[in-house]
Amino acid sequence: MSGYTRIRQFAVNGWAVLAMLCLVLPATAAEPERLLITTDSGTHEFLVEVARTDREKEVGLMYREDLAPDAGMLFLYATPQHVSMWMKNTLIPLDMLFLDQDLKVVRLARNTTPRSLTSIPSGQVVRAVLELRGGRAAELGIREGSRITYPVK
Repeated sequence: MSGYTRIRQFAVNGWAVLAMLCLVLPATAAEPERLLITTDSGTHEFLVEVARTDREKEVGLMYREDLAPDAGMLFLYATPQHVSMWMKNTLIPLDMLFLDQDLKVVRLARNTTPRSLTSIPSGQVVRAVLELRGGRAAELGIREGSRITYPVK
């Protein structure tokens, strides 16, 4: 194999690896945004990534090995709809808060199972889903009826 052929093959392989990484690595959302959750114990502030595009929603929190206690991801939908989440390629347990049109928690899936392909349905029409580190809802007293404030001005 000539030197030119080796260099060309190396370049082709490099592009293939780069393309695969783009498919596998998490999509990066914009700068985290403030979000407030009001419970009986008070108001709690979170910095969340906001998933707006189909690609951002598809990747979500996949491949993350950790999530700060006051971090999360907010999945926003243009129109209220039935949604279903799963934990494919998600390495840490999550609490999923399903939010109605007024951003009130209408369903809570606690400590979801990492890597599970089991569907987690909203159970009703929702405007958004907020994912937090597993166990945070219980720690803060977040329950059905808790209110989310987003965006925070």
